Amino acid sequence: MAVTTDNIRSAPGIGNWRTPLVIIVCGCVIALLSFGPRSSLGFFVQPMGREFSWGRDVFGLALAVQNLLWGLGQPIAGAIADRFGVLRVMCVGAVLYAGGLLMMRYAATPLSLDIGAGVLIGFGLSGCSFNLVLSAFSKLLPPERRGIALGAGTAAGSFGQFLFAPFGVAMIDNFGWQAALTVFAGLMLLIIPLSLALATPPAASTNEPVEAQQSFKTALAEAFGHRSYVLLVLGFFTCGFQLAFITVHLPAYLSDRGVSAQTGGWVIAAIGLFNIIGSLGVGWLQNRFPKRYILSVIYFTRAISIVAFISFPITTFSAIMFGAVSGLTWLSTVPPTSALVALMFGTRWFATLYGFLGVLLGGIVFETFGSYTPIWWLSVLFGVLSALINLPIVEAPVTRPVAQPA
Repeated sequence: MAVTTDNIRSAPGIGNWRTPLVIIVCGCVIALLSFGPRSSLGFFVQPMGREFSWGRDVFGLALAVQNLLWGLGQPIAGAIADRFGVLRVMCVGAVLYAGGLLMMRYAATPLSLDIGAGVLIGFGLSGCSFNLVLSAFSKLLPPERRGIALGAGTAAGSFGQFLFAPFGVAMIDNFGWQAALTVFAGLMLLIIPLSLALATPPAASTNEPVEAQQSFKTALAEAFGHRSYVLLVLGFFTCGFQLAFITVHLPAYLSDRGVSAQTGGWVIAAIGLFNIIGSLGVGWLQNRFPKRYILSVIYFTRAISIVAFISFPITTFSAIMFGAVSGLTWLSTVPPTSALVALMFGTRWFATLYGFLGVLLGGIVFETFGSYTPIWWLSVLFGVLSALINLPIVEAPVTRPVAQPA
């Protein structure tokens, strides 16, 4: 079924105010808000560690739980959103996210940190982060606008990183980490009114042909039985692995090498700023070049940049340059990955099939070996492997048997 403005307005409770522009703007603001605090959590590792005498493995476990539950929660949130609409899922996700930040603010034991920063924020992210924003874009916007909208939604998340990283550092330095987390929690509640623009109709109200009416179980079985989708997932594991590690541990890594927290904030901000260019650029390129080649170049470039970064002395200039190069490849994997999922399987179970993320953080490695070096080189290895395994992907819809009349 073609997606038109009339389809957009046919959802329950939708009026003429919900134009494609409004949908894109509100979705981008949600992506900005939801990605900002998460990308700044690495700056809380040292002040909270000093106050409670926690090692980095404590934060490593909590944030590993967060990323794991974010990944596990995405298929659940996606299935609920596909079945009942995006609005309810986003509202619950925003409340869980805010609650997790508040519990992290009052955490005094590793267990309370695991529950707040790990469980609540993890499930909260799965319900209100850019994965659902992108799935809503794919369902609500006409095909000719999806490519640039997917790039814009991803870039908006990066702009949230650009804003929140120096903002978080300034809040911690001037008001303390407790106040910073409280402010972050309040900002997450703004997602609730903004999500009204992304409300999608329940699956039961669609007019898709019978062969497209799959169950959740059938959709997953079809996806993981499809060779190109499995290759896509394996490649995207690297994206989650590298991004989670750098987001959480790069500030501490730079501090260990004499780089100030303020500079660390600007490095994370540079990643967010340059990812705006990378995401929008890839959103434009994916309509002109094979998406598998784009993904391969991104993963290989990321691997080379890590090798260059860790092979030379760390200075303010080299750190910011690493942030800039990393930003160009940071979330630019998302638009072509999202487009390939939609191309292979359509948009019926888009949010569900999008829900995968690989994660492994460096806290335990640092506490064991006193160095992040093994994780850096593992990131390089995964980057090269991902560059190779994306090349055989077939960019074509899944062939489904046509139902025969009785």
